[in-house]
Amino acid sequence: MTQVWQTSPDKPDETIISAAADVLKGGGLVAFPTETVYGLGAILTHQGAIERIFRVKNRPPSDPLIVHLADPDQARDWAQDLPKSYFVLSQQFLPGPLTLVVKKRERVPDIVTAGRDTVALRVPSHPVARALLRETAVPVAAPSANLFGRPSPTTADHVLADLRGKIEGLIDAGPTPCGVESTVLDITQSPPVLLRPGGVPKERLEEVLGVPILFSFTPSPDEAAAKRAPGRFLRHYAPSIPVLLSDGTADALIQIALAAQVSGEADKPVGLLVPDDWAATIKEAFRSSRRPPILYHWGQWGDWEEMAKRLFQGLRWLERQGVSAIVAPLPNEDGMGLALRDRLLRASARPSSPPSADWGP
Repeated sequence: MTQVWQTSPDKPDETIISAAADVLKGGGLVAFPTETVYGLGAILTHQGAIERIFRVKNRPPSDPLIVHLADPDQARDWAQDLPKSYFVLSQQFLPGPLTLVVKKRERVPDIVTAGRDTVALRVPSHPVARALLRETAVPVAAPSANLFGRPSPTTADHVLADLRGKIEGLIDAGPTPCGVESTVLDITQSPPVLLRPGGVPKERLEEVLGVPILFSFTPSPDEAAAKRAPGRFLRHYAPSIPVLLSDGTADALIQIALAAQVSGEADKPVGLLVPDDWAATIKEAFRSSRRPPILYHWGQWGDWEEMAKRLFQGLRWLERQGVSAIVAPLPNEDGMGLALRDRLLRASARPSSPPSADWGP
């Protein structure tokens, strides 16, 4: 049975935080909100609890976990040879949706880092996450609180849909404000390498560091290659039905949706992630259709932050409507648009492709 505690996102209930921390310190698993998505936490030094994370999520052991800290200075206890860039970035962005990959100390369990000599560290800014980490007094390892490969959870209901009865506790503090996972940046390399775009845009990191950051979407179907370069497996963030992508125009979305409607199951409509300002055009295009698509209003086109908040909610909602496929336009690569493109490209990968690395929230 999963205990669900409800609390305010801004003023966490101290009794609830204490109860959840006690479960963690006793070796249990607790899902909790961060500013990005819900994470599934275990005490970093509890081997049995960490092993259970992998079993509960059906997560491959080659996939490392993010270590959540209460304060950026805690990194000194778990990492070594911290570069100057760690302190520059932490001053600007932490607490916040940024994960930094650094050289680990030996005390970090190998199971957490998948045998790597690096560890991914993050300081969440969500008040509930921060209160929980202060109460445990020990870092918490946490991937996203979903089954491996599924769309990430941005509400407690999403967590329960995947993990009800499989974990001990869940702190429900409402929807997460960012909606996509943290940016993962490897600062052990020069220049730094962006392993996953996310809540902090690449342009902001380059502005602060004063150097270019390397990134390319080059997923690999080969597990050995993916282990050397984490985040390169292809399929991830995916609902149980196909996700089809169009160029970033209403006309292109309509054409892909029409083709999907023709090739799809006769008794099921197509689902569309539709920018709010395109909705009237889309409805008019299907006005005479005997099987009009089901629309999820995704936010104004170009408002990538708002669209990021709604992305996983939209994928899960359309999946529940029983559509035959989901069609979405690909955002531009600027700002948070890069993170949206990354998630959609992975969600649209063929089901036969291996899942991508699921770093965490």
